[in-house]
Amino acid sequence: MEEIKIIYEDDDLLVLDKPAGIVTTKENSKEWALEDWLIKNRPNSLSRQGIAHRLDKGTSGIVITAKNEESLKNLKSQFKKRQVRKYYLAMASGDLPSSGEIDMPIDRSKYSFGRFKVNEDGKNAKTLFKVIKKLVIDGKKYSLVEVDLKTGRTHQIRVHLSYLGWPLLGDKLYGGLMVGGITRPFLHAKRLEILGLVFEAPLAADLKDILEKYEG
Repeated sequence: MEEIKIIYEDDDLLVLDKPAGIVTTKENSKEWALEDWLIKNRPNSLSRQGIAHRLDKGTSGIVITAKNEESLKNLKSQFKKRQVRKYYLAMASGDLPSSGEIDMPIDRSKYSFGRFKVNEDGKNAKTLFKVIKKLVIDGKKYSLVEVDLKTGRTHQIRVHLSYLGWPLLGDKLYGGLMVGGITRPFLHAKRLEILGLVFEAPLAADLKDILEKYEG
């Protein structure tokens, strides 16, 4: 596991680069979490130590946290109003079109614990993507895509791409193959735009290694 790195810090905000393999908050989990790191290194009295949003355990990249109540309130307001721009890098299986929009509601699966699915009775979810490059890994075509996440449903990118037959490399939960040395879903939160600020996290080392190995 890579170390947790500080991307940006001031009197109000702390922006972190979360490695894959740890959960974001302690809610519903007994595992060591990013929240535990904050308790040790930047403790405060805020709910969830000021964490304003979450990444899946297997996803690396940017997490923004607040240091005081006013800052946390502002962050939550921005997320609620969908005024935050969130960009991800993902490796989808298949030969994807150059760009696309997926607008399909998502709900929790009633039959498989921990899974989510496209369901007309679920919450609205919109995902935009564009292809950055295409690769062949173990004889199968893959598309590296930049995702512009318009909503923030749990597992949204993974569910949307899998539903269309393009599961992420390494995403066993949604049908992705474990090939090319991958050990987790190829998904990285690379850029966050909020409150007039822009933050970026370099691609995690394990994903970068896979790219360099197969991009020809």
